[in-house]
Amino acid sequence: MLITKLSRSTLASIVTRPMTKRCYAAAANSEPVKKTALYDFHVKHGGKMVPFAGYAMPVQYANMGMLASHHHTREKASIFDVSHMLQSRLTGKDRNKFFETLVVADLQNLPVGQGTLSVFTNEQGGIIDDTIVMQHQDSLYVVSNAGCAEKDLAHIRKHLAEFQKKGGEVEFNVITDHSLIAIQGPKAAAALETLVGQSLADFSFMHGKHMEVAGVPCHIARSGYTGEDGFELSVPTEEIVAVTEKLLAHPDVEMAGLGARDSLRLEAGLCLYGNDLDETTTPVEAGLTWTIPKSRRETGGFLGAEHILPQIKGGVSRRRIGLIVEGAPARGGAEILNKEGEVIGTVTSGCPSPILKKNIAIGYVKNGSHKKGTELDVKVRNKIQKAVVTKMPFVESNYHK
Repeated sequence: MLITKLSRSTLASIVTRPMTKRCYAAAANSEPVKKTALYDFHVKHGGKMVPFAGYAMPVQYANMGMLASHHHTREKASIFDVSHMLQSRLTGKDRNKFFETLVVADLQNLPVGQGTLSVFTNEQGGIIDDTIVMQHQDSLYVVSNAGCAEKDLAHIRKHLAEFQKKGGEVEFNVITDHSLIAIQGPKAAAALETLVGQSLADFSFMHGKHMEVAGVPCHIARSGYTGEDGFELSVPTEEIVAVTEKLLAHPDVEMAGLGARDSLRLEAGLCLYGNDLDETTTPVEAGLTWTIPKSRRETGGFLGAEHILPQIKGGVSRRRIGLIVEGAPARGGAEILNKEGEVIGTVTSGCPSPILKKNIAIGYVKNGSHKKGTELDVKVRNKIQKAVVTKMPFVESNYHK
């Protein structure tokens, strides 16, 4: 049954998925596991805690399995603890100029209150991490991956010191006094409106603002990692439990864990760093060329531009694709073959889709085998299974317009 496959194999793949460069790898037994400010809250509510990106995080809750949690998010709304993510802020008159040397976004022309998905790149054009950057009147608000925090901080601080030595006016600070939760699903806005006391209909997708939630000053961004409408709330840590409890009191809201988060983001065709993205993968190969605006393509100025920009015009040797796979689910590391039996790529993420009731996967294949409808094979447990290239997202997104 699909529910058995999702509950058992998804849990195993989240915690043990073999990726040598994975920033999200589960912490080794010898490594101390950190706790978010919601740890006791999770335990109280029946959270099954597992090590993830160096933190103890809930993979699911006692009152709802991963499959049911997935459907609940698609139909109503779920809260995810994402406090393990790295939140930071840049200030100073040269903040946009500095950060544009590290990410591919056009921050100089990003309107106040608007955000964008971007990537940190290295000198070879590989992706160091993916990140959300939000423009505010006097600062940039940045959210990046927990498992990549150490290398992200080292990278930023190294280049910051060089920029400041040349007279650049910018300050960079990690936000340590706020926790982060996401409420996702078609009922997310209605639930949040009860705590902000106003309509959120005019709050556009990928925009952010400072608002009070149940009387608590918070930063709210209309964004998420599920393909659904939703919000990410940066809340003072001393208030995070109270705010989460009040959101959870809404009849349409439940808690959700890593299991549902992974299957939701896969249906949405969204990348997981360390699986679908790494430092050997460029934005063009990853299908993220759209994150590089026209102005940046013309001027460059970011690390690895001399490698990335020619790829936009000249093409790449491999491309990220979506697959529908027959038979057993194809997990990260499974070989992708053409009909002549030649290995042409690798699956990087995969799971059964609760909505489609089919097995879906993300992977990379040689250029030319990436077109929609191309019939391929995937090797799963030494068995050859049929697969077909399909467009992503696998399930239509429901972002607020």
